[in-house]
Amino acid sequence: MAPCGLGSSLNLVPWAAALLFVLSVGRALALPEICIQCPGSVQNLSEVALYCKRTPELTLRARCCLNGDGTILGLDLQNCSLKDPGPNFPQAHTAIIIDLQANPLQGDLVNTFHGFTQLQTLILPQDVNCPGGINAWDTVTFYINNQSCEGQRNICNSTEDPEICPENGSCVPDGPGLLECVCADGFHGYKCMRQGSFPLFMFFGILGSTTLSISILLWGTQRRKAKAS
Repeated sequence: MAPCGLGSSLNLVPWAAALLFVLSVGRALALPEICIQCPGSVQNLSEVALYCKRTPELTLRARCCLNGDGTILGLDLQNCSLKDPGPNFPQAHTAIIIDLQANPLQGDLVNTFHGFTQLQTLILPQDVNCPGGINAWDTVTFYINNQSCEGQRNICNSTEDPEICPENGSCVPDGPGLLECVCADGFHGYKCMRQGSFPLFMFFGILGSTTLSISILLWGTQRRKAKAS
């Protein structure tokens, strides 16, 4: 007869395996909200579908092309009646190709693509300008029903202003036609002029003492009001 403890452990094995299977299925079914923002799936002959099918490791799910880690490499939101890409659009900042054609998009899209540094192909309605303008892309091609923005340029390399960032900062691309200045190690603050690490302890110390003082003042005020009543 096997010891009781061993038998109990063996009985738990199938349950543990089943639990792991359910969890893995749950993770597999979970999709970023942007992928299901629009009903339907990617059309077989769309540029996003063709891009995704060229690489066996990539899969089409809903409106997205995903790699094995679930990272969005392609997004097809064409013909979704969108006036703007929506609040979930930043979830696709890792995308290499995005299709937004056949949507009544309104306004300037330049600030919509903050952080989309990997984007190389963007398909838009014909009346919507490529974000950053023609200087932000290698090629802008107009077709009958859409336009294509191809080859995002590194705006830091193409700018004619060598002093676009302060002396202790460096230019970093932040999307089509966008850049940001990042302070060098050991510098921070306005125009990266302050040297040394940011004084976190002093900052939180002052913040904590101020919060405590205000709390004590409010508590005392409430107690006086309570006594007066």
